[in-house]
Amino acid sequence: MSSTPSEAVLQRRLGAVDATLIGLGSMLGAGVFGAFAPAAAAAGTGLLLALGIAGLIAYCNAVASAQLAAVYPMAGGTYVYGRERLGHWWGFLAGWGFVIGKTASCAAMALTFAAYVAPGHEHAAAAAAVVLLAAVNYAGITRTAALTRALLAVVVIVLVVVLALSAPAGEPSRLADGWSPHGALGVLQAAGLLFFAFAGYARIATLGEEVREPARTIPRAVLSALALALLVYAAVGVVLLLVLGPQQLAAASAPLAQALTAAGHGPLAVLARLGAAAASLGALLALIAGLGRTTMAMARGNDLPGFLAAVHPRRRVPHHAEVVVAAIVVVLVLTTDLRGAIGFSSFGVLVYYAIANAAAFTQPAQQRRWPRAINVLGLSGCLTLAATLPVASVLAGLVVFAAGLLGRAIIRRLRSRARSGDTERAD
Repeated sequence: MSSTPSEAVLQRRLGAVDATLIGLGSMLGAGVFGAFAPAAAAAGTGLLLALGIAGLIAYCNAVASAQLAAVYPMAGGTYVYGRERLGHWWGFLAGWGFVIGKTASCAAMALTFAAYVAPGHEHAAAAAAVVLLAAVNYAGITRTAALTRALLAVVVIVLVVVLALSAPAGEPSRLADGWSPHGALGVLQAAGLLFFAFAGYARIATLGEEVREPARTIPRAVLSALALALLVYAAVGVVLLLVLGPQQLAAASAPLAQALTAAGHGPLAVLARLGAAAASLGALLALIAGLGRTTMAMARGNDLPGFLAAVHPRRRVPHHAEVVVAAIVVVLVLTTDLRGAIGFSSFGVLVYYAIANAAAFTQPAQQRRWPRAINVLGLSGCLTLAATLPVASVLAGLVVFAAGLLGRAIIRRLRSRARSGDTERAD
């Protein structure tokens, strides 16, 4: 395992509860309010089957990440695991996909939040949200955990109220038509959409250097967060299907708000807007934190500029990386609208977890907590979901990865020539 100077190491301040809540806050993001409509459009009545498939693959990925994080409790997640178990190029591939894809996801999440709270002023509100949350992260990981708890409490309360008010209007007969517009392929596409919505347990692994007793805490936090998220998604999916039916759900722009309206509680639809805004902020907060840590890890590994590896001497956060990440996201939200143009982010997430499963597969028996068959299933599932993504998303992802690999090859070549030149001058 590679070493890091003590002054550049983050501080272990997170316990099991905070780690679990950060993961859960990442998974109960805007996806729980918006992912079910496109999933229903793809799978129809197969929506719950798609959720089960997504949950199974997520479980495989989660145990791979947990098993690796227990042995390599360092910031960076699969970037570190890939380097340690498979080689530097595989680690770079995972880290590059995460950083590029999740930077776009940050911008999209900030714009989603702004669309709920400041329609007509979305770019300015999104930029303000990024700056505010980056400042919270900059203040220290305990501040991040505290705000995550508050936002998650709002989301959970909203979901409980909305489901309790909507469920009485549910009718099993709404599922009787068996509507399934795209067959098995549609179910797999829906599984992909739902998988991305609650894949935030990776945030726990990327914060591995800040978790107390990581060998025990990280596996528990990862699996607990995933189990809780799956229960919430299953409850929401069942209620939406019973209240709206698959075809109406597929056409819904705000499914939970429309479920309230269908149940006769239209004036309370603002609750769904409040919950979606809080969920977007919670996911954005965790994304910024995870990006900062992965960027720092890549800088440590000489895959990004070295100054990004700096750790604040008092707050023990990767302050240079967090400032740069926030600045890039602010520029994106002020100049573009990425909500409909981040398909390659989905592709990147699946590549990221495919590498995690491959890395976990190589671990020796004394490091293993689960059988290798789970890693094989997770790797196969990631590749299958990636292959069923829209062609444009796959092509965009391949272009982004190719650009990153080419750039790394060029930089390594230039560094090699520079070292050769220095050696010749020394002779």
